[in-house]
Order: sequence, then structure tokens, then C-alpha cells
Amino acid sequence: MFTGIVTAIGTVESVEQRGDLRLRISCPWDPAKIAIGASIACSGVCLTVVERGGEPGKAWFAVDVSAETIACTASDKWRVGERLNLEPALKVGDELGGHIVTGHVDAVGTIAHWEPEGDSMRVMIIAPRELAPFIAPKGSITVSGVSLTVNSVEDHANGSVHFGLNIIPHTAEVTTLGELAQGQEVNLEIDTVARYLQRLESLRG
Repeated sequence: MFTGIVTAIGTVESVEQRGDLRLRISCPWDPAKIAIGASIACSGVCLTVVERGGEPGKAWFAVDVSAETIACTASDKWRVGERLNLEPALKVGDELGGHIVTGHVDAVGTIAHWEPEGDSMRVMIIAPRELAPFIAPKGSITVSGVSLTVNSVEDHANGSVHFGLNIIPHTAEVTTLGELAQGQEVNLEIDTVARYLQRLESLRG
């Protein structure tokens, strides 16, 4: 489990096609504190550490990315040079600063609009039809591993949903969300509470 509070930005150093895709990701952590078998959210995708190395402040870890994961996530995340939002798994007693995040991507969204709004940035994201029942104003959503609050929702005739977010300067600085561009794909995970509420409502109906 995660919270959607990013603690570092990593960079994909190498990509090797094996049975799965083996990625080596550099990060500013202490390798002694990265356990083999540990879960790390990489831009919203829960992946398992299979190797680690480096030195404090210049660590790296390796993960295997399955074909299923590649098919269900943003297409540009698994290439050399890509910067990824990193979050280690939540420990008992840790502060829950965002919301409960599983690291299981529900869909891929597309950046439709991006403009300054005060000191922040206003972002509009297009999500597919199947996510529409789970996105609501003032609700939580995870975008590329970052816990954010939905500001506005617009349902469109084609079934897609457009939702608006504000990215404050701090979030833009410490995550990759400050690098977003129109048309870019992002990993989306809906709020777990919304998922169960929709399930209960469907059974009631």
C-alpha cells in the first residue's frame, strides 16, 4: 500500500528485454535501505525490487515489468531516460499524508489542457468512460503516482470524463508533474473508497 506522496524522482538507466522487461532505475536513496522483494510505486505502478546497488545518494534498483503491466500503463514510462515518481511502500505507523493507494493502475489518461492559475498550474485530464463513476469533485485520484484532489468534473457525450486538478508549486517541483505537456499520457488510479461504493451501488441496483 502507498499514500501517493512521492519521496523521490528516479530515472530509467537501462531497459533489457528478457521474459519480462528488466528496468534499472537510479534514485537518491541509500541502497542499504532498499530491500530485495520490496514494493516501490514507480509513477503509480507497484513494482518489486529484484536487484539493488550503488551508494548512499546514488543508488539504483532493478524491477521486472510484465507485458500486462506495459499494456495497461502509460506507454512512455518504460524507456531509457524516463523520469519516474517514486514512493516506497507504506509502513505501519507512517503518516498517511495522501490517501490509500494500491499501485494498481486503473486506466491511462491524457493531458487535455495545461495553464497557469495563480502560482499553481491548472490541468485538465481526459479519462476513459469506465472511470466516470469513480471521479467526483473534491474526491481523490492518483495521477502518475501522485495523490491529488479533483476540482471539477465534466462528462462528455462520447462517455469520456474530463476532470480538473491544480498542481501547486511544491508538487510540480518534487514530482514529474511539473514536466507535463498537452497530449501526454498519465497513469490513473481511482480512490479505493469510490471503488467499493460503486460496487455496493451496483449490487443494490
